[in-house]
Amino acid sequence: MRIFIVGAGALGLMYGLRLARGGAAITFVTRSDEQASLIAGQGGELVEEGEQFHVAANAVSITQCEALREDELPAAGDWIWLTVKQAHLSDELLSAVALLSARGAAVLCLQNGIGHLPRIVGALPAGTLVVPAISTEGALRESPGKVRYTGRGNLIFGPLHPGMRSAEEEEITQKMLVSVLAEAGISAELSNQMENRIYEKLLINAVINPLTAIFGVKNGELPLHPSRLRLMSALFMESRAILERSGLSEEYGSWEKVLAVCEATAANESSMLRDVQAGRTTEIDWINGGIAELARAAGIRSPLNDAVAAMVRALH
Repeated sequence: MRIFIVGAGALGLMYGLRLARGGAAITFVTRSDEQASLIAGQGGELVEEGEQFHVAANAVSITQCEALREDELPAAGDWIWLTVKQAHLSDELLSAVALLSARGAAVLCLQNGIGHLPRIVGALPAGTLVVPAISTEGALRESPGKVRYTGRGNLIFGPLHPGMRSAEEEEITQKMLVSVLAEAGISAELSNQMENRIYEKLLINAVINPLTAIFGVKNGELPLHPSRLRLMSALFMESRAILERSGLSEEYGSWEKVLAVCEATAANESSMLRDVQAGRTTEIDWINGGIAELARAAGIRSPLNDAVAAMVRALH
């Protein structure tokens, strides 16, 4: 099995280097020729629990994909991991993923928020197995070739809808990936409740990410101030009600889970806070903006989601 990691940001670099260290055949697909040359020539650096690991890996840029020979492209049984943020899902990038998936490789999608999956499916060859995934692990990219693994968690994935393959073929493909992940020491779980899982992650992100960005605090600091805690609770209640109308089951997305994530990732800065600090476009339009879209479709109001989305956009 070969795995092509499209996007060598924090999450893609962290997973790719851990997989390569575990013996998996990894190729990074980067946005720039410079990052591809750096990783292909010097390898990557993974910092984990105070130790630094030098890991060799192959890498090409998006523009270099067209020059790959047919036998260099992923095939049936291989995987393409799409790890870029939604703001970076450009037509050029999706065309490169379509080229990479032309021989039957499955595509794993690790984007936050909602709204991206129909666009990805529409850009890929008919019958491509597209698998949404959720990561609860933490990573911080320190340079184009170096990433710090900042928080242990889990990788949850599973198809939302049946693909063109038989159910048995899809199950085998996914179980093989779980096995490769286990060899690399990566905890993974197959789920047949991905819609609930996606909505639960969306709910947690919709409370923690914008508020940490607005207040400029780490995850663990967010609930420590009474006024911030009240705002968290109100945003949670509004978002939860909207997602329930959209199909979220009662057993997913509790207030206790939101607080537990703040505690488990106490030392982490949310990706939205880091984006604001770096002057980058955030994922607010697909997180709180996505919830606001669901509210409009259901004919209900979303004043708090509208407000925090407007505030974060103002911080861009």
